[in-house]
Amino acid sequence: MTIAITPFDGLCGFRPLAEISHYLAHVPSLRKLVGDSVAKDFETAVKGHETSDDAQDQEKNKNALRTAFSTLMNSEKSDVATAAKELVAAAKDEGGNFAGDGGPSNGGKELADLVVRLNSQFEGDIGLFVLFFLNYVKLEIGEAMFLKADDIHAYLSGDIIECMASSDNVVRAGFTPKFQDIPTLTEMLTYSYAPISEQKMSPSDYPYATLNSTAYSSGSSVVLYDPPIEEFSVVMTGLKKQGAKVTFEAIKGPSIVLCTKGHGKISVGPKTEEMKEGFVFFVGATAEVVLESASDEFTTFKAFCELSSEHEKL
Repeated sequence: MTIAITPFDGLCGFRPLAEISHYLAHVPSLRKLVGDSVAKDFETAVKGHETSDDAQDQEKNKNALRTAFSTLMNSEKSDVATAAKELVAAAKDEGGNFAGDGGPSNGGKELADLVVRLNSQFEGDIGLFVLFFLNYVKLEIGEAMFLKADDIHAYLSGDIIECMASSDNVVRAGFTPKFQDIPTLTEMLTYSYAPISEQKMSPSDYPYATLNSTAYSSGSSVVLYDPPIEEFSVVMTGLKKQGAKVTFEAIKGPSIVLCTKGHGKISVGPKTEEMKEGFVFFVGATAEVVLESASDEFTTFKAFCELSSEHEKL
């Protein structure tokens, strides 16, 4: 799960299939790398049931997507370098008309600017073409999105709070100087496809925290980001005035509390510690937590997991 703490943009999950077909048809350098035959096979395979709920259609769509994406990712480096020059030149020359005037999710000018920006950071990278397969998303401060395990993503700019379930791998394939394991990536992906709206999350009020009068009158907030998994949830607290205080009820699980802005105090039982930007504290299960601001803005994130009765028996 990703929560933006500054304006953020990234690539997250595969686009709707109709959008991918659009870009294969309107970005010549992309089609050249994928290959006209593979592109035609993809377009034929998904046409007419891009959004079908039928399990057989969805499996057929995923197989077609797997083939097209894997073909792109296994392009020869020399071919990628040549195609990237063509792509960047088109982006600079065509502006708003780039990529067939863009698609339903992103305008031509937005995509053209993105290609030029990313090429200045990772010149000639395969990621310049991957972006036509993936959702391009922008998040404002406080907005969030959730990605399932083995879904492809790339963080492009901005600062975020990222909370992950326990994982034993990070597989990279573009926009990085680190080792790239393309065979493993193309094999492990789910090839799920959906508009970015299905991945964005909306926070809700967190009911197990009490604000004091100073916090309440200053418009302080405590909101919950609750993804559709058991492993974790995150609470963001924004205390808006010196002396504002929030008390979190004890829960049946541990927490990690991180400060991203301002300074104040954290109290657990009889122990009180100073807390400021960059400080992180671990809080054990069944402990009440109190946060108090010593500045006009004191922002914290509390990641936690709560054990169910079934886990308690174990």
